[in-house]
Amino acid sequence: MGQGKDGTLRKVAGLILAAGASTRLGTPKQLLPVGDACLLDLVLREALDSDLHRVYLVLGYQSDRIRARLRTDPHHPKLTIVENPAYEEGMSTSILAGLSRTETLYEDIMIILADMPFINRQLINRLLHRYLQSALPLGAVKVGDKRSHPVIINRVFYGELRRLKGDVGARGLFAKFPDRVCVLDVDEGPYDMDIDTVEDYEKFMKK
Repeated sequence: MGQGKDGTLRKVAGLILAAGASTRLGTPKQLLPVGDACLLDLVLREALDSDLHRVYLVLGYQSDRIRARLRTDPHHPKLTIVENPAYEEGMSTSILAGLSRTETLYEDIMIILADMPFINRQLINRLLHRYLQSALPLGAVKVGDKRSHPVIINRVFYGELRRLKGDVGARGLFAKFPDRVCVLDVDEGPYDMDIDTVEDYEKFMKK
């Protein structure tokens, strides 16, 4: 499953979901300052520097403001920015917006959440290569005893993704087909930390 027709590993696209309104935080979490950049820059740069073939950044809430504040070059050769006008209807709409741009081009997509700042290129690459070598159609990181992100989904499950509704991701898909998941066990590092509140952000900055 992991090889293309020429025997090389298949090319995989990354979807960074960054369209949400950050209602619990009260301000766009994508723009929280981190050093000389913002939170979204941090995640985006790691994805662009990884072995992903192309990165699709899905924006929605205050997308113009976020575009203007990003330090990452919007014309980066590996980057495509996708608008999700239906972002208020939940995460599923961002997955579908990204899928609509990738499903005819890529056999596999990796979903990355923009509010998980410890997801780095090393983690992305470890999952990517483990998954492609496994011949399984699903891939996920497991931190301790908890399944986490990123996740990878093969074309055979794109139909399942298209049936998603509301503020849900692919969690149900992985629960439905546990025997078809390539799991990358990661016991070290706070990779599963996400930022939803001011307290989360303060904790992240201390780390």
